[in-house]
Amino acid sequence: MTHKLDRLFRKKTPCIVISDFEGEKIEVYTLKEAKEAGIEFCIDHNRTHRAHTLSLTKKPYSFNAYNAKFQNVIEEIKSGNTYLLNLTQPTPIELHNTTLEEIFLHANAPYKIKYKNRFVCFSPETFIQIQNNTVTTFPMKGTIDATLPNAAETILADQKEMAEHVMVVDLLRNDLGIVADQIKVEQFRYITRIDTSEKSLLQVSSKINGVLPKEWRENFSSVFLPLLPAGSISGTPKKKTVELIKKIENYKRGFFSGVFGYFDGENFDSCVMIRFIEKTPQGYIYKSGGGITIESHAMAEYREMLDKVYIP
Repeated sequence: MTHKLDRLFRKKTPCIVISDFEGEKIEVYTLKEAKEAGIEFCIDHNRTHRAHTLSLTKKPYSFNAYNAKFQNVIEEIKSGNTYLLNLTQPTPIELHNTTLEEIFLHANAPYKIKYKNRFVCFSPETFIQIQNNTVTTFPMKGTIDATLPNAAETILADQKEMAEHVMVVDLLRNDLGIVADQIKVEQFRYITRIDTSEKSLLQVSSKINGVLPKEWRENFSSVFLPLLPAGSISGTPKKKTVELIKKIENYKRGFFSGVFGYFDGENFDSCVMIRFIEKTPQGYIYKSGGGITIESHAMAEYREMLDKVYIP
């Protein structure tokens, strides 16, 4: 598939690329092929429309089961095998009089994709954007209930959240440095708001960019593949942490926390596939999680994982 990806970019043919979490399964489609395969997508950074209210019921993964995995992560951190690990789990859900198609149409998010009738993703997090030869990424780390008193000030002052965010920014700076030059953090820890049917959330992001060779379209896979998996939903050091994730989570992430991207013939825009509902033989599941550091508290992380189970 990387040969097809490079060929379409060289020819400036609009296309989409979808990668699973580990970058082992990569699918590339022209726009016609995507439509024929039953894949729909929308990228809308302005999001001026009013969304319908869509709701779901959570059947939470038990805290005791989550805590057992959380403690495994803490032990690996204490052993020096990881410093930050993004721990995720699937939450069984019931959808209220809606379908994956309706969720795709009405969920309000900058990135949306419906993959056949298997999953829908409505992601708030950019993976990379490339305009001309500038590559930019926006790591997102830190979530808080917007209704809490002084919510913005609280999360920005939280030392655990600060440490986690600094580690992710450092990881993403290093990742971009593999493929680009002149890396700089343009904005550090700014806040965006997300409204859901249950509550409003504040999330903390940063903006990092660099300069690619002018001929980046000639061999796009050499830019794209070294950045997988996304640092914000894996951890640091990346290679060892991904090994630990597979062992500790004990379920297959699949396309969840992978990457979806669109090339318009000139520029590239992409997201990390978080906020993810999947249809399984056992029913619908919602995959979510958060970064764990030595300063993390199990119950707070468990609540954050469930807070991220929503439709915007």
